[in-house]
Amino acid sequence: MQSVKRNMERMVEVVPDSNWQSMQNFISHSPWDSFSLMDQIAKDADNLIGGDRDSCLIIDESAITKKGKKSVGVSRQWNGRLGKVDNCQVGVYAALNCRDKVSLIGCRLFLPESWTNDKERCQRAGVPTDRLKHEKKAELALEMVHSAREKGLSYNWVGADAFYGEHPEFVRALDQAGEIFMVDVHSDQTIYLENPSPYVPKHQSDRRGRKPSRLKTDVRPITVAQWANSQPKSSWQHVFIRDASKGALTAKVLHQRVWLWDGKEEHAHLWHLIVRRENGSKNNYKYSVSNADENTSVQRLAFMQGQRFWVERAIEDAKTSAGLADYQVRNWNGWHHHMAMVMLALLFMLQVKIKYKNSYELLSCNDIRNLLSHFLPRRDITKQEVLHQMEIRHQKRAKAKEHFKKQKIRKSD
Repeated sequence: MQSVKRNMERMVEVVPDSNWQSMQNFISHSPWDSFSLMDQIAKDADNLIGGDRDSCLIIDESAITKKGKKSVGVSRQWNGRLGKVDNCQVGVYAALNCRDKVSLIGCRLFLPESWTNDKERCQRAGVPTDRLKHEKKAELALEMVHSAREKGLSYNWVGADAFYGEHPEFVRALDQAGEIFMVDVHSDQTIYLENPSPYVPKHQSDRRGRKPSRLKTDVRPITVAQWANSQPKSSWQHVFIRDASKGALTAKVLHQRVWLWDGKEEHAHLWHLIVRRENGSKNNYKYSVSNADENTSVQRLAFMQGQRFWVERAIEDAKTSAGLADYQVRNWNGWHHHMAMVMLALLFMLQVKIKYKNSYELLSCNDIRNLLSHFLPRRDITKQEVLHQMEIRHQKRAKAKEHFKKQKIRKSD
């Protein structure tokens, strides 16, 4: 378990009474329902940290670098972790969060159009028939929000980064569903400082042509960056964001009630705009919009905005301490089985941290992983066992070599 090579072959060399084929079958081919397990994980996490004023559901995505073309959903697409386009799989994740307590509770694998347009390729990878359609990441995120409510999870708002904030349909769907949201937006997001009052221009009787049907406004829009840069220093408020490892994290924020209109709606939305600037920074701004109650304080809005940090922390813990990115499966079933087991591990770690918080306040997921690696039973590595494991590896290499030879002969024929 401590080896850098975290595949099943290395795991069975350490775990007593384990079998490589059985573990491979459990992850890749066994018929157990990964989504039912995720549903139970979500409910258990909700029992731990749901129902609090600060409980929230945060959406984020993460890419996992992969080689080749056979891993389900793999494509050359944006890899946020690397900051470039790369060959990878992308998962959309939901995390339940309450202050410094967080756990992943749901995920959806994003299938690019290069996959959904190729039904045979999807079928070879085991993609279910009801998933043989292209869905945007924002649609997958919305699906998880609806699923969380259907399961009765008790959180007070939904958070997401600017990738989801730039999709008007995602934000509007949350609003229509009665969800409170705090969603980041890009610096070029347009806003109106007064109600744009959309209207359809009257048809001029003395003019030819079609009758006007498109909505327009006489109010001039402005970007959130333009508005923030035009504010005087006195408008910035110094507020508490969250507790951090080095003490209380504070920042300077701007707040304004603004109208958002997508150019198609009959009525604009009057929402909160919150702009955060890190202490010591002059140009590093974060922009967010929220449909929270109009009387929500600036301090509360700033706190809500700052909680998106925890989903990034959860995904990082999942990768470094629970093996989220360490798998060698290609099909749909295997990917979701692996993710469900990762979420189960994270839930266990959350339970341990809560249980021992008074004794070990700074207990981390990495601490728990190290403790388990030390105290869990380990296979007794005798001389005979080392030689036996080497023979197994050699047998597999020989089979792979023979398979390669056969493929080469077929191609030459």
